[in-house]
Amino acid sequence: MPEIPDDYNVLDYIKRDELPPFELTRKAYAEMLIEIGGENEDLVVLDADLSKSTMSDRFDEKFPNRFFDMGIAEQDMLCTAAGLALEGKLPWVSTYAVFVTGRAWDQIRNTICYANLNVKIAASHGGISVGPDGPTHQCIEDIGIMRVIPNMTILVPADYNEARKAIKMACEIDGPVIVRLNREKVPIVTNPNDPFIFGKANIIHDGSDVTIITTGLMNYYSLKAMVALEKEGISVRVVNAQTLKPFDKETVIKCAKETGAIVTVEEHNIYGGLGEAVAGIVAQEYPVPMKIVGVNDVFGESGPWDELLEKWGLNDKEIIKAVKAVLKMKS
Repeated sequence: MPEIPDDYNVLDYIKRDELPPFELTRKAYAEMLIEIGGENEDLVVLDADLSKSTMSDRFDEKFPNRFFDMGIAEQDMLCTAAGLALEGKLPWVSTYAVFVTGRAWDQIRNTICYANLNVKIAASHGGISVGPDGPTHQCIEDIGIMRVIPNMTILVPADYNEARKAIKMACEIDGPVIVRLNREKVPIVTNPNDPFIFGKANIIHDGSDVTIITTGLMNYYSLKAMVALEKEGISVRVVNAQTLKPFDKETVIKCAKETGAIVTVEEHNIYGGLGEAVAGIVAQEYPVPMKIVGVNDVFGESGPWDELLEKWGLNDKEIIKAVKAVLKMKS
């Protein structure tokens, strides 16, 4: 990880129009597997012929007797993990998000979640930022199709620091957990000592005019939008939703009541993800003007990840537009 000062604040970089430090969330996954695996001999790791990409090969190097390459057989991998969990092991399975949530959905639903088995899933290469791998590998549906399964917990860390906390937290939760990770290095927006509380969203910047609720990589772009908007006299609250299920209903209602307008931002299809989770709460509990920023129900394409985010409107400019739109609706 790049060296950063103890008083690190990503806003200092944004205000100077400089890029902050970047790091891989999947690197945090590998590091925590080794760290926790060194303390818990029941932790085992399975991968679907992508261990170099998911970085689980580092666990294999350290604990070869507890690593299983299952080949390109995601359904078999999830069923094997279920069996290991029944025998008291703590299995982690890792592959690309599009493969584990798509090809192995039935096994996740009927074998793991129905029995509420203690299986952990590292869903790497989530979102459009997978970049050059193209639309077959850019998973923009994973959160939606996991949200609808009872007993499933969904964690979406914002950066390297939160990824470390998410892996540790997943190990402490009894039951199925999926953690969404990125392919590319992403901006570091949090500090190691920032709160990461299961089931609670984190207000990372307070404001009174509008709330931006965001998750994962889009935390960075939401903070960039906040800085630009505050220069125009608009007070923006930014909320980092690290837990997508169970969702923090109380914080959403609090933000709706206190700011009167909400924008959600996610690197996911606008259907089934963060936006619809928030909208469901707002519509039933405290209706306020709301906009959803995300992938507008289209497939991606191959290209540099930052250019793809720009093309699909996953940037601070689109967030600013959405904020101004809800403020007009509010008035």
